Amino acid sequence: MSANIALPIPHKQVRQTSRAEIGDRVFVVGGKVLLLVLLGVAVLMPLLAIFWRGFSAEAGQGGGLVAARELVTSENFHWLLGNSLKVSLSVAAIVVPLAYLFAYALQRTLIPGKGIWRGISLLPLMAPSMLPGIALVYLFGNQGLLRGLLSDNIYGFWGIVLGEVIYTFPHALMILLSALSLADARLFDAASSMGASPAKAFRSITWPATRQAVFAAFCLVFTLTITDFGVPVVVGGDYQVLALEAYKAVVGQQQFGRGALIGMVLLLPALFSFGVDAWLRRRHGDSMSGRAQVFKPAPSKLRDGCYLGIVLLISAALLLVFGMAIFSSLVKFWPYNLSLSLNHYQFNDTAGGGWLAYGNSVKMALCTALIGSVLIFTGAYLMEKTKGQRGLNLTLRMLSFVPMAVPGLVLGLGYVFFFNLTGNPLHMLYGTMTLLVVCTIAHYLTTAQMTATTALRQLDAEFEAAALSLKAPLYRHYLRVTVPICLPALLDIVRYLFVSAMTTVSAAIFLYSPDTLLAAVAVLNMDDAGNVGGAAAMSTLILFTSAGVSLLLAWASRGLLRRSQAWRQTAPGH
Repeated sequence: MSANIALPIPHKQVRQTSRAEIGDRVFVVGGKVLLLVLLGVAVLMPLLAIFWRGFSAEAGQGGGLVAARELVTSENFHWLLGNSLKVSLSVAAIVVPLAYLFAYALQRTLIPGKGIWRGISLLPLMAPSMLPGIALVYLFGNQGLLRGLLSDNIYGFWGIVLGEVIYTFPHALMILLSALSLADARLFDAASSMGASPAKAFRSITWPATRQAVFAAFCLVFTLTITDFGVPVVVGGDYQVLALEAYKAVVGQQQFGRGALIGMVLLLPALFSFGVDAWLRRRHGDSMSGRAQVFKPAPSKLRDGCYLGIVLLISAALLLVFGMAIFSSLVKFWPYNLSLSLNHYQFNDTAGGGWLAYGNSVKMALCTALIGSVLIFTGAYLMEKTKGQRGLNLTLRMLSFVPMAVPGLVLGLGYVFFFNLTGNPLHMLYGTMTLLVVCTIAHYLTTAQMTATTALRQLDAEFEAAALSLKAPLYRHYLRVTVPICLPALLDIVRYLFVSAMTTVSAAIFLYSPDTLLAAVAVLNMDDAGNVGGAAAMSTLILFTSAGVSLLLAWASRGLLRRSQAWRQTAPGH
């Protein structure tokens, strides 16, 4: 009797094990192949389409090498390139030192209110790049509030530089904050015991550990500036740059070949910066050892007072710009009737897309955040926590890092050239909300994946080993163990993708249709139509939506984190 009962048990275990193995193989291999297809369609093919369109000698295309030679040897191109380089280098030279001082104040001093100053510094991330330009028009334009402080109006070189400084400041700040957060207290104690002054300790300890981050911030600011056309559209005046020329060539003149050639030119500085930064990272190595002690700055009234003054000045400038944008959106008729009104928020009465554009942006941001976070986090898990398919993993990692080196303007042009081909079976996606979501996810893929990868690498491989020893399917372990543990990073990805989707304009400007017009694009259209008040109102709405959703996610996540991260809490009596 016992033998009859015992016989089915091994057979049942073998069948369950085979099902788990099949499920794991489908989850791992199928997931990686699907991710490869998506990256190929969303990243690789659009970039190849740019080169095909730019170098194709066929009629209606780029004109081949002859047209490329004519472009790069023309005086107009040299003028545009010189303007772009001059602006980008000036912005980087201003932003990086200011961001370094601000980051140093937050990480290496004891100034009060660090959370407030950090929140203020991140405001430009939550608004489209046109908002600083619009605020500068109301401050220093021909009828600006502070027009008398300038000998000339704001339109031109300095208008672009000031607008780009505000737009790129938080991007450089985040890199430098991360670099300055790492410090070994033992090095500073040793320097102090040897009689080294604070300046000497900075030159010998802090600067060598952060100079690679300074270069990375410089490259990022340079790339963001040379590929942005939002600020030049608003305050550029007669001072033209390459990014604006590419935008006008495609949108205004329908010269797709010229746009493709300029797009390839704009791709070069980004690729160069990315390559040099990657080379420096390999040479730099690790700056923190496993025995490092957390650095805590010592009190210093003189140092903290000086840095607090710097932080107050920068924060006041940011508040002035964004406060001016909000105030101008509420003014009835600038500058003759400064009474407050909500007339500019009645978008249906003005050109630019109205509330349809705002609703489309919210819809696209939600889809980008939810779908993108699932795809990106799952893809990072498959690449970091599963064995086998080494070549496939390497290919996926390479494709995942490509968007970091591709400006949004170039990526958007690539989508036009690839998805707008009549022979392409994916042509039906052109002008749809689906393509806007795909393009936005691809545009911001690398940063989100780096966040997921960092969190996943902190998990011990024993988690997966335990799941395999218990014959538990890997996908079940992923959902029940990995996702709850990494929930903070996953929520950061959701927040980052939502805010980025609400404010993006560089890639989406080429892909929308009348039914899928976005709020950030509507800002550009309203400014072109002379409705600067409506553009300020839409920008303000984007700013408040991004900030509100970020705060809502932070508040809503507290309960989820308390439940899913209970294992992090210290036990009573310990």
